Amino acid sequence: MEPIGQARNAPWDASWRDFASWRGWQRLLAAAHAALLAERGRWILWLPVFFALGISLYFAAGQEPALWIGPGLSLAALSLLWRCRGAAGARLMVLALTMVCIGFATAQLRSAWVEAPRLEGSWGPAQLTGEVLELETRPSGRRLLLRPLAMAGLAAENLPARIRVTAVTTDDGLSPGDLVTLRARLRPPSAPTMPGSFDFARQAYFQQLGGIGFALGPVRSVDADPALEPHRAGSLRQRWSLFWADARQRIAARIQSHLPGQSGAVAAALVTGQRSALAEETRENMRAAGLAHLLAISGLHMGLVTGLLFFAVRAGLALIPGLALRRPIKKWAAVAAGLGGLLYLCLVGFTIPAQRAFIMVSIVLLAVLLDRRAISLRLVAWAALAVLVVAPESLVSASFQMSFAAVVALVSVYEGWERSPASLEMRRRLAGRLALYVLGIALTSLVAILATSAFAAFHFQRLAAFGLLANLVAVPLTAFVIMPAAVIGMLLMPFGLEALGFVPMGWGIEALLFIAAWVAGLPAALAPVPPMPLWGLVCVTLGGLWLCLWRGSWRVWGLPLAIAGALSPALFQPPDLLVSGDGRLAALRDGERRLWVADRRGNRFVMDSWQRGSYAREVIRWPGAGQAAEGALHCDPLGCLYRREGTLLAISWDPRGLGADCAVADVVVSLEPLRRQACGGPQVVIDRFDLWREGAQAFWLDGGNLRRTTVLETQGLRPWSALKDRQRSER
Repeated sequence: MEPIGQARNAPWDASWRDFASWRGWQRLLAAAHAALLAERGRWILWLPVFFALGISLYFAAGQEPALWIGPGLSLAALSLLWRCRGAAGARLMVLALTMVCIGFATAQLRSAWVEAPRLEGSWGPAQLTGEVLELETRPSGRRLLLRPLAMAGLAAENLPARIRVTAVTTDDGLSPGDLVTLRARLRPPSAPTMPGSFDFARQAYFQQLGGIGFALGPVRSVDADPALEPHRAGSLRQRWSLFWADARQRIAARIQSHLPGQSGAVAAALVTGQRSALAEETRENMRAAGLAHLLAISGLHMGLVTGLLFFAVRAGLALIPGLALRRPIKKWAAVAAGLGGLLYLCLVGFTIPAQRAFIMVSIVLLAVLLDRRAISLRLVAWAALAVLVVAPESLVSASFQMSFAAVVALVSVYEGWERSPASLEMRRRLAGRLALYVLGIALTSLVAILATSAFAAFHFQRLAAFGLLANLVAVPLTAFVIMPAAVIGMLLMPFGLEALGFVPMGWGIEALLFIAAWVAGLPAALAPVPPMPLWGLVCVTLGGLWLCLWRGSWRVWGLPLAIAGALSPALFQPPDLLVSGDGRLAALRDGERRLWVADRRGNRFVMDSWQRGSYAREVIRWPGAGQAAEGALHCDPLGCLYRREGTLLAISWDPRGLGADCAVADVVVSLEPLRRQACGGPQVVIDRFDLWREGAQAFWLDGGNLRRTTVLETQGLRPWSALKDRQRSER
């Protein structure tokens, strides 16, 4: 009998002809079983994966499942797991099933827990009174997060838990916890701009954000009203949040008083997590240079802050001989670094990357206290599980996916690299250690870019072509100049000497912005890519996990799956017609990758989303009258006709032209309401009411075979969907 330990390097020598027979499949299954047993120490790494699978199933559901389903299935799976405790193989499969059920239940219970009232339609212009929860300064004004206490026409029980308002003018000295009054126009959080695009309504639901809009006029602070006092922040958690929101605002103001312009905006983002003051040009340059991750509080920032505190405290204690020789100063330094990391987490506002980074740093410091190995994939697994338990909705966010993809890939690569003979040899000499550091930065950037590229293609449809080049300079600059200066500035702030740290920090940021602008100016720095389908992202994720979580030779099985997913954008078929959910915007895509847009009121956000989502190279306003798109598009003041692959499509925005359109077109899309019996000729008739019920829509004209997808189909009848309420109102 072959020893189990040898299965990790099983030869897999069965020929393809053998695999066509039953005996070949038996050999394959036996080899897989042996490899699985050989890696039993890595099984625990898959628990968060199955937990995440359960969360994914919850979010993939077309309608909200009954509240008992998740907990009920979890209890049943736990009971089955107890009964299978004697059979190892069965127990392993049931454990995986149990984690799936618990993940599903966790997401379901979290969704029920955060449910709060939200606006069902447009509100205002009207007067409202609210409590300031957060206040961010932007280039064009201020953005306020408010807890509404009184809104005209809404009863107290129907008030949203939170609203977000952008204001041009506010009272000086306004801070979190203040009571304000303003006249505003609000609307519910936006639905996806096209089927399958980013769902802001879902994100807002889990943030308990029930409305967004603009202040019409100044925002004024008012004295406390006794009638509203019972509704203001009173719990310990609420007062704690207000304290740190106020601290963020004050620290950002102190930083920007020493560093004006975009240097101060970047410094405030790195220290407090507030990125609202960043100009759009700065954001775009950082994205194009592949440096946007430096603006998000993540493992790099948390690691640098806690690492600097750890070594500073340990070095200071080492100067005292009595302590250095008799006390565990290394563990004392770990405790001090952990407390500093916790304060930094509170300051930046518990964002998902910051939570993940703090959990991982905490486990590393705990390993120091227990004299155990710190960095490992088990650490990453426990951090992922902790984040998903607290906020299961983070699984579907780009932030969670990209940060954990990068960390899993990096830890997996370095687990093998640190044991390699080449690495051990280079560490023996000073020149080798310097070369190892430079190589480490290049390898880190390369691995992180490869690990996150698929997620960037899926969420943003853009890739930074020269990210490796920019990171080779920007990461050491951040690690050795910017963040150490930031820590010094924060430590000196209570004494009024923060300029000694923040001014050198500004020098480093100026160099960082120069690098970003230079790289962003290179040809094709931010390359557009076709959208990746969901099945492609799933293949990349599963293939990457298979490559990273196993150690044996069978890990290469994940490579074909990951490559297949990475190539999936090549199969992308762009929609021929897009129509917005409010009926105000329609766009046609021609064979030259041009997007012809009929925009009656203008919406840059929707057009940008459509351009990326349809992989169009440019957006062109179609003519009010005349021909365009090589004669395929014919417009007059009443509407347009578009012919593609034998199908005639009519877009009408004036009912007077519907008679002629219905007589000749195969598909009629009316941006105004119409009577169906008056338009019975076309295969498909879509009007303003359909858009109101089903949301934005996409059409494909495949040689006369019309295909249509709606936001209702992709978003589902979920608690965060306004379409759910509209479907119910029609019944």
